[in-house]
Amino acid sequence: MKHAQRRHWTTRAAILVPYAWLIVFFLAPFLIVLKISFSQTAIAQPPYVPLLDLSAGWEGVKQFFTGLTLDNYAAVFTDSLYVWSYWKSLQVAAISTAILLAVGYPVAYALARAPRRWQGTLVLLVVLPFWTSFLIRVYAWMNILQHDGLLNQALMALRIVDTPISWLATDYAVYIGIVYSYFPFMVLPLYAALEKMDETLLEAAADLGAPPWRTFLGVTVPLSLPGIVAGALLCFIPIMGEFVIPDLLGSSSTSMIGQILWLEFFGNRDWPVTSALAVVLLALLVTPILFYRQRETRQLERR
Repeated sequence: MKHAQRRHWTTRAAILVPYAWLIVFFLAPFLIVLKISFSQTAIAQPPYVPLLDLSAGWEGVKQFFTGLTLDNYAAVFTDSLYVWSYWKSLQVAAISTAILLAVGYPVAYALARAPRRWQGTLVLLVVLPFWTSFLIRVYAWMNILQHDGLLNQALMALRIVDTPISWLATDYAVYIGIVYSYFPFMVLPLYAALEKMDETLLEAAADLGAPPWRTFLGVTVPLSLPGIVAGALLCFIPIMGEFVIPDLLGSSSTSMIGQILWLEFFGNRDWPVTSALAVVLLALLVTPILFYRQRETRQLERR
């Protein structure tokens, strides 16, 4: 009896610990940011009002709620700078994710079809860049893409171009940096989905007379769809809030929402507007996750 009770409490604790972690490190900070997003900017410390003064009793609580405002959210949706930064972030994240999928799928497919003894080494080569600091890798791309950098030298040595191309401070540099940095996030989920695929299904399709391209589109791609969705989400979500890559490799025309958040928070010290921007960004990122989970739930119910 005691052993069963101990096992019951151990199971409950194992379930409660992740929830407690999410409450302390996600829900509580989010509620603080949400509260600040309804505040007003002030030249003070902290730089917003109203502040909740519990020592004033009910009158302090009433003054706190009457001081909240929706003006920050109105500014987010009416200010062209914020609207443009959201649109640019969506554009960069969508295009980068599409490029990552186009480049990562063949690599993941080759990894899954490689001899078993080589797969571990090949996967290690994919994640090897993660052993180096992210910031150092971005600075390395700055040197590669500069006017007299390695890329222009290689292109001129191969006689592909006659004069150096300006890569830095362009959208191309941002896409190159993002695709390079997030490549493993796309390859690994795809590899996990392709590696466990039942090869007898491919043999059955071939026996029924399906050509290789039709087998790939009709069998391989549908079976790897969970890996495609997982890789797309793992790339799209952090790219939306990316700050370092567009700031170092891009220009003012590639200002993404992460750069605007940094500017408003540290430069202008406009915490309420920054918080509203962060809340809207979170809503944009959570929406595809909820949609995917709802779709998965419906598919499980049909089964």
